[in-house]
Amino acid sequence: MKNPHQNDTSEKKQIKSRDRVAKRGEVFTAEREVKAMCDLVKDETERIDSRFLEPACGDGNFLAEILERKLKVVTRVYGKKPNDWEKYSIVAVSSIYGIDIMADNAASCRNRLFEIWQTQYEEISKRKISSSQKEETKKTIKYILERNILLGNALSLKEVDENQNDKDSPIIFSEWSLIGLSLKRRDFIFNDLVNKNCKANLISDNGNEAEVFSPVKEFSLVHYRKVYEGESRC
Repeated sequence: MKNPHQNDTSEKKQIKSRDRVAKRGEVFTAEREVKAMCDLVKDETERIDSRFLEPACGDGNFLAEILERKLKVVTRVYGKKPNDWEKYSIVAVSSIYGIDIMADNAASCRNRLFEIWQTQYEEISKRKISSSQKEETKKTIKYILERNILLGNALSLKEVDENQNDKDSPIIFSEWSLIGLSLKRRDFIFNDLVNKNCKANLISDNGNEAEVFSPVKEFSLVHYRKVYEGESRC
């Protein structure tokens, strides 16, 4: 016999309130569909450095699934080497991007991704990583998530305030690249990436066109545990 409360429970997982549905059309994708859609690009979700952007990320259903898949790979490859796990888990987190127009969604998404990472990190870092190093790494993860999960309007490509009104400032994303034990940060205007306002069209090694975009800001290389120092490193 069908549970009379089954649909209600499922609906609650997909909406926060009927008012938000009416005003914003906010309906979250169910877990089954999330997993099925991620399976369509399974190989990419299991590449540690493969970048993903969810332009209406909500509280992170897709991004959480992708991060969990990436961290499984990190654990499989580097699980017995805590320092390597730490380094490549940062690469996994830094490859995930999201935009949402609702401030509570963006904050919830950041917190959710951090908790997924932290739960596994606490288990792995019991060995060989000091308390002070762990605190630095946690600050770095939080900093990266602040830069990668943004409050903004994916249609206007601008930041928004807490009332969902567009600001004058464009959405800017940070690109993170691991070089040895350091991370390189470069900031790009999202509008340039979407509208392909690239500096040049070059030919890649495999013979395909490669678009080269100009960053609006570049930062000095910094040890991966020190990324949270942020603007002082430009």
